[in-house]
Amino acid sequence: MKKLVNNLLKGGCFCLFFTLFISCNEYLEKPPLSEIAPENYLNDESHLSAYAIARYNFRTQALQADNTGPYTDDTNTDNQASRSYNNRFVPGQWRVGASGGDWGFGNIYPLNYFIQTVMPRYGQGKITGSATNIKHNIGEVYFLRAFEYFEKLKILGDFPIIRTTLPDEKMALVEASKRMPRTEVARFILSDLDSAILFLNNSPVGGKNRITQAAAYLFKSRVALFEGTWLKYHKGTALVPNGPGWPGAEKDYNKGYQFKSGSIDGEIDFFLSQSMAAAKVVADAYPLAVNTKVIRATLSDNNPYFDMFALTDLSTYGEILLWRSYSTALGLAHSANHYLQFNGGSNGYTRGYVDNFLMLNGLPIYAAGSGYAGDDSVQLVKKNRDWRLQLFMKAPGEVKALTNVATTQYEGYPNVWTASDGKNNYATGYPIKKGLSYDYTQQQLSQTVVGSVVFRAAEAYLNYLEANYEKDGALDGLSVSYWRKLRDRAGVNADYNITIAATQMSEEAKNDWGAYSKGVLINPTLYNIRRERRGEFIADGMRWNDLIRWRALDQLATNPYQIEGFKLWGPMEKWYNKPTGESNLTATNVSSKTLSVYLRVNQINTTGNLVYGGYKWTEAHYLSPIAIQHFLLSTTDGATISTSPIYQNPGWPTVADQAPTSK
Repeated sequence: MKKLVNNLLKGGCFCLFFTLFISCNEYLEKPPLSEIAPENYLNDESHLSAYAIARYNFRTQALQADNTGPYTDDTNTDNQASRSYNNRFVPGQWRVGASGGDWGFGNIYPLNYFIQTVMPRYGQGKITGSATNIKHNIGEVYFLRAFEYFEKLKILGDFPIIRTTLPDEKMALVEASKRMPRTEVARFILSDLDSAILFLNNSPVGGKNRITQAAAYLFKSRVALFEGTWLKYHKGTALVPNGPGWPGAEKDYNKGYQFKSGSIDGEIDFFLSQSMAAAKVVADAYPLAVNTKVIRATLSDNNPYFDMFALTDLSTYGEILLWRSYSTALGLAHSANHYLQFNGGSNGYTRGYVDNFLMLNGLPIYAAGSGYAGDDSVQLVKKNRDWRLQLFMKAPGEVKALTNVATTQYEGYPNVWTASDGKNNYATGYPIKKGLSYDYTQQQLSQTVVGSVVFRAAEAYLNYLEANYEKDGALDGLSVSYWRKLRDRAGVNADYNITIAATQMSEEAKNDWGAYSKGVLINPTLYNIRRERRGEFIADGMRWNDLIRWRALDQLATNPYQIEGFKLWGPMEKWYNKPTGESNLTATNVSSKTLSVYLRVNQINTTGNLVYGGYKWTEAHYLSPIAIQHFLLSTTDGATISTSPIYQNPGWPTVADQAPTSK
């Protein structure tokens, strides 16, 4: 029984009160821990605030486990690469776990506890403190529960909807394990966000380090766009409710399920409409940061668009709706700038991503008259390109440290051949620059306090644009306006029709997985909407979620994709010569020129290299498997999995250490 409670629902939240009182000491005037009782907590504004702040899990997600910052989240996609790979691109290697995994309620349980405890007290006027702040704290928790459920939706799809804490009784816990169709989960998330919007304001204590009403509107547009496009592109598969082979239909509690709107097409329309409405609220109220089209070279140079990702204080940026701050005094610092400045963190943009950026005149690089300077050097690649590429990718000779340093420091040649510790390597030769502070102090190991952007308004522009076209097959006036503003800021010709007319999908397919949905090339208009999103979210960690909702990986099942970096075997080859003229490049540290003139990060070695032949795919990988432990805990006899109310995700077996059965 205790295992069922811990692993199935509560997930280690029995020590919740102690954790909160220890971590949020600065917010509470409190008696000794031994004297605190649950009934004496959550009665005051300060309690609510401390409780909410302690659940800000996305604040920790703004930094990777290795402390390198948010700018490596797109690794192992067609945007960014390292010298390692993810087993999701090796069918047969990703296997069902015996225990653990993503099925868990540890973060949801305390949020449910808060809501079920606080809402009655709020309704009865029993909570002391500022009415505005109390409401805001309640809104934060509704937002946070929506955030946690969205994480489950993206990874697992169908999921139990649990609104309250549950008694320590097996029958009740097993009953609560029933997976609800993903459309119901998505609607539940939107409902929580509607509640959050009612309670939140845009000027909370803590400013933009706290969730705002605008952030809730933006997040609502994100969730609705995700679900609307997931349903549209996975329609007709087992990955949507009522699709052929949908495992939910095998359980009595989901048999005969009917969509709230009457059909899957009705659901698609509902979610896309919700996305548009929420995105409009933000896009109409929050302008984009200014791009001065300057790459900083002196102390007098400035570019608000670049600095929006590179300063320690981001509070003055209107475009930013939520950001995370850091402090060395509080032991809250990271090393993102150290890796960006010194050694690349064994990460870099792919050739496909770099080639995807438009010229300033709005033409793709392959189009006649584009003016593309070629890729014989990183400097040439950036010439007259979309300013997002110019600003957020390094090139030799550019300044990398201006302040708190004896002499100005400049970028050298990207190190692509030394990888002894897995960090001193730019991987692809196209180095990431987003988030780089020019302050040398910020570039020291574990000393970076540059802020991390969590939500910014540009996403609302993109969400509206995409949802509008996916829903209506045409662009309304707002979409046209939003798209032009994004392109203006990027310095690209605002007339997107020029780009659409010059787009050749057979060429784009070489660079971009998003050129496909369901294994088929999409039309040039939709493609360029996706291209805009890809470019604006450079190194922002949005790529994977976009690829899976677009069903943009099917083609890899029959057409493996080879990740490439810059044109190593050309004029840049000389960058790596020793003073004697002998090359530092060998068959053991870079890919052979007989394979390609471009650096191939997955073809440097053959020993144990399961992606030497390229990235591959299988449909089951669009969702994660549920570990066997969770089935067994909810069975009638502890052994017969068929008696569990939980069902496995499509294609995945209910046997530990087994790979998907789907093709």
